[in-house]
Amino acid sequence: MKKILFIILFLLSTNLRAEGYDVFGIGYYDVKFDGTASNEAIDFRYERRFEDSLFDIGPGKEVFYSLKPFAGLEITSDSASYFLFGIYLHEEPGTLFDENLSRFLITPSFGGGFYNDGDGKQLGHSIEFRTTLEISYQLKNKNRIGLSFGHISNANIGDKNPGAEIISLSYQIPY
Repeated sequence: MKKILFIILFLLSTNLRAEGYDVFGIGYYDVKFDGTASNEAIDFRYERRFEDSLFDIGPGKEVFYSLKPFAGLEITSDSASYFLFGIYLHEEPGTLFDENLSRFLITPSFGGGFYNDGDGKQLGHSIEFRTTLEISYQLKNKNRIGLSFGHISNANIGDKNPGAEIISLSYQIPY
């Protein structure tokens, strides 16, 4: 627990950033729509999304998308923990049809990191990968409210790979 607290304090105090978002989420861990969930738990998530671009996508000087870094921590109510780093991009779908900015954002992300199952679901390896798709709405004060669906998997590098799905609500605060 001391390591987790240290990591959170480090991420909150680091100066490796321009302006980005702190994301606080709560969700339902190991959700299965067919009723086969085996280790349901409450998922608590924190991410620091950095605004600095790692890689721009687009022809020449025209940038369509920018891949940006994030670092995060997830802890479940059954003591599982997951510390990860990854990349994300956010798209304002309204700008596809109109040049005005939209308050709705779509943010896909991909990351990898270290998973400890605690008393929770055994995912088959200590290295796990997470893909997430989030839809959020930006409020007038620049804070955002989001809904996301994520999947954690070890990409078959372990002996077993049951994976886990997470549905989460988030509140995002610019820093």
